[in-house]
Amino acid sequence: MGEKLTQKDVEKIEQEIEHRKLVVRKEAIEAVKEARAQGDLSENFEYYAAKRHKNQNESRIRYLERMLKTADIVADTSNDGEVGMDDIVEVEFEEDGEVEKYKLVTSIRGNSLENRVSIESPIGKALKGHKVGDRVEVKVNDSYSYFLLIRSIDKTGSEDEEIRGF
Repeated sequence: MGEKLTQKDVEKIEQEIEHRKLVVRKEAIEAVKEARAQGDLSENFEYYAAKRHKNQNESRIRYLERMLKTADIVADTSNDGEVGMDDIVEVEFEEDGEVEKYKLVTSIRGNSLENRVSIESPIGKALKGHKVGDRVEVKVNDSYSYFLLIRSIDKTGSEDEEIRGF
């Protein structure tokens, strides 16, 4: 079982692979050729830097292709009124009354600093499929959990996020 990806994630990854193969790879090979032509390779920093860049690009391509090969495609739609993928959810923590907004995303787009939580995280699992007014239990582990109250669901979340390196 691999990463959970939406069809939009798959399309973005395919675009990155194509760009890396057609543009970045060509530039990297050319940079290696130019650096090699400068002469003595034993002390040629440009040559080693160009080779490293080329190898990093090839590694990223292999990583993304492997990710696509093993990915589980998940739906990015949900029923009206239910929390689903790319929805922004306003929740209230029962313990202290604090209110937060979270966007549910796939794990490769998750970023806790930007309040984007993965559907595979404890909060994401707890919220997905619930409605406004529902009280949900977030199970962190076997011995600790807490409760959230869903205050609102915004289904107009932006799709313009980039896939980040890992």
